[in-house]
Amino acid sequence: MALPRPLLLELLLYGSCFICGIITAASVTISQGSFDGRCMLYGSVRLNSSSISVLSSSSLSLCYFVSAISVCVAVVCFSLTLYWIYIAFVDGEIKREKLWMNVTLGLSGVFLFFLLVTGCILKIGRDRLCDSLLHTVSNITRCEEAQNKSWTSRINASQFYTRLHSAETAVWVNFFFWMIIVVLVLIQRHKGSEIRPGAEDPSAPPSETEPFFNRPGRP
Repeated sequence: MALPRPLLLELLLYGSCFICGIITAASVTISQGSFDGRCMLYGSVRLNSSSISVLSSSSLSLCYFVSAISVCVAVVCFSLTLYWIYIAFVDGEIKREKLWMNVTLGLSGVFLFFLLVTGCILKIGRDRLCDSLLHTVSNITRCEEAQNKSWTSRINASQFYTRLHSAETAVWVNFFFWMIIVVLVLIQRHKGSEIRPGAEDPSAPPSETEPFFNRPGRP
């Protein structure tokens, strides 16, 4: 059974949000592993002779929070996609109740809030780390140049800026896609409220709208 276009677009957005969530979680996790398990969001560095070392790092729960939100969004998007594919190709009947559309809107609002918080954490946390690098390492003018510098032996920071930037970009793209999902669900909800089962057509003549039985007698 063919999916309605708004629902098909919604499923494509769910798939895109799933990919964005995986990219964010993987980028943050790999970046954390590159710094020997430390969470470098809001972190600072120091210059140890000719090598850069970590001066301070954030609580691990901060990176875990970013990864957990991204994974939760990805799991929900994957589940919704499988559900509608099952309804379309196995059950064969596509019917969206107003209640479940309200649930989708509520879930979207929760995800938009947490994605906004996650995006701000990644943006501000990465900027704090970059400010520390720019003030500590004198011969760099951009944060990404620190990827090519010498770090201490237990740190592999060759792609730290690229990974954190990818994670932040994926979060904001995810946020934008969920805003589009909210608009699509609102449109479908509005159309569904206009089509009520059993509603009479005001332009139809009375003989077509009256019940067949129990009609008033005619002289």
